[in-house]
Amino acid sequence: MTPMIDTESVANYIRETARAVILPRFRALGQGDVREKKPGDPVTIADTEAEQELTRRLTSVLPGANVLGEESVAEDPSRLAWLSAETPLWIIDPIDGTSNFVRGNAGFAVIVALARQGAVEGGWIYNPLGDVMISALKGQGAWSAGRRLQVKRDVPAEKLTGAAYGRTKTGVRAGRALNDSGRIRGVHNQGCSGLEYMAIAQGMAQFSLHSRSLPWDHAAGMLIVHEAGGVGSFLDGGVYDTRVTDRAVLAATSRQAWQTVHEVVTAA
Repeated sequence: MTPMIDTESVANYIRETARAVILPRFRALGQGDVREKKPGDPVTIADTEAEQELTRRLTSVLPGANVLGEESVAEDPSRLAWLSAETPLWIIDPIDGTSNFVRGNAGFAVIVALARQGAVEGGWIYNPLGDVMISALKGQGAWSAGRRLQVKRDVPAEKLTGAAYGRTKTGVRAGRALNDSGRIRGVHNQGCSGLEYMAIAQGMAQFSLHSRSLPWDHAAGMLIVHEAGGVGSFLDGGVYDTRVTDRAVLAATSRQAWQTVHEVVTAA
């Protein structure tokens, strides 16, 4: 087990980085501040500078740990091998929801997780515009502003709301399949997995389905949902593992909610 981490110190580093590097660039990106890693996948100067700053700060929290950032992996994919190493690993998404950020739309977050050999031991998700932080350590609950969070497990199936990305095995969009099923209230994608996990932990949504399991998008959120009393796994029922990067993941407030979403998207 990785040594005990001061969750508030990590949270403060994330807040300070967002205020110093990310928020000043919001709706103020200049010419040359945005490029595409691949078609439709933008990265901004705020992404790269925030990742660099968080890398520096998190290294001081846990000396000897590796740091895996989304943007550094884009430059050097071989770093994904660190997911399987025995060394503790910080996992960073400096701006989750970059497309929203580039458009000047609300709907982005900073995500940080601490993992070791596939297992997530700590998670932090921060909404800079709302100044809302949720953090969790394995076995110690999910917390926000000094309050322990608890998912709403008793929402009936017909009132379930959440996010859904990807397609079913027949090519139907998962969100459409769920909306057309008549079994839930509706799908509302925010384009930011971090905010969608936060919504589950805060009792504002009941599920989040994603077609890919990139660890910077999901490691922190899967732990936070679990520590708030929810459930989460790969869509095929396998235990979530940060080392698996291209597999559908589903988190929900309860086993019943998880099963409802699973039944719809696997049958469509």
